[in-house]
Amino acid sequence: MAAGQPKPAFYVALAAVVLGLIAFAVYRKDVVAPRPGQPQEEAKDGGGPIEPKGLEQAAESTDATSPTTVKEYKFVPAEKLPPVKGTGKYKPLEQNNNTVRFALNIWAGWAPIVLANDGFKAGKEWKTADGKPFKLDLVLIDNPVAMRDAYASGEVHIGWGTLDMVPLFLEGFVDSQGKPKDSTIMPRIYQQVDFSNGGDGIVVRENIKTVADLRGKKMVMAQNSPSQYFALNTLVSGGVQPSEVQMIYTDDAFQAAAAFNSQKDIAACVSWAPDIYNLSSVKGNRMLVTTKEANHLVADIWFARADFARDHEPILEAITRGIFDAMEQLKSDDARQKVSGLMAAGYSIPAKDALGMLGDAHSTNWAENFQFFLNQNNPTNFERVWQRAYYLYRRIGSIQHQPVPFDQVMDFSIIQKLGKEEKYASQKSEYGTMAPAKDLQTVKGESEEILTNTVVLHFFPNSWDPFKKVERTVDGKAREELYDPNVNNVLEEIAQLAGQFGAARIVIEGHTDGSMRGQVPAQLVKDLSLNRANAIKEALLQKYPSLDPNRFNADGVGWDRPADPADPDNHSKNRRVEVKVLTAERAA
Repeated sequence: MAAGQPKPAFYVALAAVVLGLIAFAVYRKDVVAPRPGQPQEEAKDGGGPIEPKGLEQAAESTDATSPTTVKEYKFVPAEKLPPVKGTGKYKPLEQNNNTVRFALNIWAGWAPIVLANDGFKAGKEWKTADGKPFKLDLVLIDNPVAMRDAYASGEVHIGWGTLDMVPLFLEGFVDSQGKPKDSTIMPRIYQQVDFSNGGDGIVVRENIKTVADLRGKKMVMAQNSPSQYFALNTLVSGGVQPSEVQMIYTDDAFQAAAAFNSQKDIAACVSWAPDIYNLSSVKGNRMLVTTKEANHLVADIWFARADFARDHEPILEAITRGIFDAMEQLKSDDARQKVSGLMAAGYSIPAKDALGMLGDAHSTNWAENFQFFLNQNNPTNFERVWQRAYYLYRRIGSIQHQPVPFDQVMDFSIIQKLGKEEKYASQKSEYGTMAPAKDLQTVKGESEEILTNTVVLHFFPNSWDPFKKVERTVDGKAREELYDPNVNNVLEEIAQLAGQFGAARIVIEGHTDGSMRGQVPAQLVKDLSLNRANAIKEALLQKYPSLDPNRFNADGVGWDRPADPADPDNHSKNRRVEVKVLTAERAA
């Protein structure tokens, strides 16, 4: 510094510092003078991906409009029931507070035993006829395979099932010849508790008008279950072979309903209420048939182990009495309200749902049990259901053992014993009240066809007598024989069909051959065909008086519809009757 004044070098340095600060300020102007916030650049296509879990609350409400109980489903391969895990002795009652363990599933038909036991837990003291006390523990085992294994191992003394399911269970209990592997676990069936009455059904797409339309289509159901029996029976009754339908399976009936709802390539599903009714109300679907029409098809029963039955028959009699007595109590609203609460607690469902379930089953009183166990002319009795189940399940390979005779599992001793008491003997059958008589045109106008069953009865030319005899030579001797020796089997087939569809309308159509076409008046053959239809109707009602005559109509079709359009001159084949099963009313 000179004489107190800065030297020129000082000013040069100062200028450099100032210029440097100015340059730095321009370079970092966002720090020194931040710019206002800018909106984020909008993503293309209306927005970027959003992670749902990042939302603090649901963006949409849950779908409460689904018509099915469950939404998830999984298909499973066709297979038989798995082998029984093992067998064992039943638990002695003395080691279990004198308590009988009775397995049941979630089903309306168990309402009487739930009411009789005042709930599921072993609290009420029951007594046998000779005054010995015992208790009853109602054990919920909804899975039939788990129930079967618990029964075989002795964990429960009494099992549940529909009668058609029992032959499936026996596949694990007997050898290939139908002989018991362990006689102590063979079931003894003492009582039918109900017929399904609308709880099961087949829902189809709108283009499926009758059972015959299911040929070549996909049908979903739970296999080895009442659903499959219902499906097989309906198909065969409608002249459709099971192999003509592509059956696909889920683990249970509710999953079958969910699969049908999701996959439009599935033409039909067999499921349970409430899903069947909800699905049928969806546009594009319709109900084909339910157990409201086929009301003598699915029969729920209970069965005891053979060793337990041998040791404790008085207990089984007391249970049978208790169930029958509770059926009478359930005719009152108070009892129905009470049992709906008990079932709600045991099934873990809302009480209103339990109350709604009660209409899905018809409790079968003593009189109806008598018809089921002991009336040989009942077309839907124990023996016929048993044989039908074996026939259908052996046909598709679900059962491979030789059939076990029905009388090796059926025990009517208690039903017969109770019939000696006025209290039970005075009961009347209350299922299937008489239908009003209607003429053919009204029935056709009000009803929808479910299926057609073609039965060929070889009528003698110009005759409508199904029992007409002709003279034939056998071993050089002339003797009279039925023109069609199969007539009784044909009547049996029609009776079973009419009995199973006990609330449906039955139209019997008579047909003639066309051998006299152009030579006789068409009305003449119409009259002949109508006579044939009426003759079958009369023979049927005479042999099976339990059938309601008002449900039957006869129709004479003449030669208008040959049995096989490709072979219209097969006269023997054309002289026939066909049986059509129609709904009681047309769907709204």
